[in-house]
Amino acid sequence: MEFNISPLNRSLEQKLQHKIDQKTKPSGSLGVLEKLALQIGLIQNTVTPRIENPSILIFAGDHGIAKEGKVNPFPQAVTAQMVYNFLEGGAAINVFCKQNNLALRVVDAGVNHSFSNTTGLIDAKIAFGTKNYLTQMAMTLAQCKQAIQKGADIMTQLHAEGCNTIGFGEMGIGNTSAAALLMSYYTKMDIKECVGAGTGLSKKGILQKTQQLQKAIEKHRPNEPMEALATFGGFEIAMMTGALLKAAALHCTIIVDGFIVSAALLAAHATEKNILDYCIFAHSSGEQGHSKLLGFLKRKPLLNLQLRSGEGTGAALAFPLVQCATGFLNDMASFEQAKVSSI
Repeated sequence: MEFNISPLNRSLEQKLQHKIDQKTKPSGSLGVLEKLALQIGLIQNTVTPRIENPSILIFAGDHGIAKEGKVNPFPQAVTAQMVYNFLEGGAAINVFCKQNNLALRVVDAGVNHSFSNTTGLIDAKIAFGTKNYLTQMAMTLAQCKQAIQKGADIMTQLHAEGCNTIGFGEMGIGNTSAAALLMSYYTKMDIKECVGAGTGLSKKGILQKTQQLQKAIEKHRPNEPMEALATFGGFEIAMMTGALLKAAALHCTIIVDGFIVSAALLAAHATEKNILDYCIFAHSSGEQGHSKLLGFLKRKPLLNLQLRSGEGTGAALAFPLVQCATGFLNDMASFEQAKVSSI
C-alpha cells in the first residue's frame, strides 16, 4: 500500500523565516513557536497558514492478550465502557477538546462489544478484537490492510469536511503491550527498554508483562513492517497508521499524542519516511519507552507532563501552542508596521 508522501516544499522557507524574523521581538525569542510556525507554513505551502476545523480522532480496539489479564490491570470490558464515556462527554479528552474548541470523533476499529449503531460513533469495526499474539498473529495481513484503508478513508472524509489539523488518540486495554512490541521491532531495541506501567502496573506487574511480551517475540519473526503490524498490533493501531499516512499525504498538520500513537507512527514511518515532516510531537509521556522512541525518531516533544492517559489528551493540551504559532505569524506586527526600530 503506497501513500506517496512528498517531502515538504521548501521554496517558501526563506520568505517564511524572514517574516518570522521581522516580527516585533528579538530574533529567535519565541523559541520553539518560531520553529512550529515555519513547519506549519511549509506544510501548507503558504506564508499565512491557518488552522482549519481542528479535530481529534480516537481509535478504539481490543486486544486478544488482554483477556488473560497478564499484561493489564483493568479488564477488557473497560475499552467499551470508555467508548461510551467519550460519546457521553465524560472523559478527560472531552474536557480538553471542549476547552480548546477541538472537534472529537470516536472510531470503533475493533472493540469486543456490539454498539448497535450508537449515535456519534464511527463504525469501522474489523472484528471483535484481535487474537492473542502469544498463540497466533493478532490479525491476518488482509485484516491489517483493511484497517489501514479504513483509517485512510476516515481521514479523507475528515479532510473533505475542511480539517487541516488533526490530533490522534486511542483506547484499548492492553495496547501499551502492542505498542511496546512494535517499538521493539521497528527500533530494534530490547523489549525491556520498551515496556512500562501502562495504566498502572506495579514493578512486579511490569516484570510479568515483559516476560509475556518476550514470549511473543520468540514465537514470531515478522519479515517486514506490515507483517509486524499484523502480528503484534491492534485494529486501532493499524487503523491509526492508515489515518496518519493519509493525513500526511493530504498535507495536514499532524499532532502526535503519546506512546501508542507514536508506535502507530513508527509503523507508518517504516514505509514512508517523509511522514515526519508533517508531525508535531505533543508530549513525552510517563510511559518509559516513549522518550526512547522519540529519541529514535530524533524528535523533541512540546510538553512533558508525565501523562499516561492516552485518548489524545496530550495532543489536545498541546494544540493551543500550535494555535499560538500560526497566530503570531499572521497577527503580530512587524517592525515596519509598528514603527519599531529593528537591529
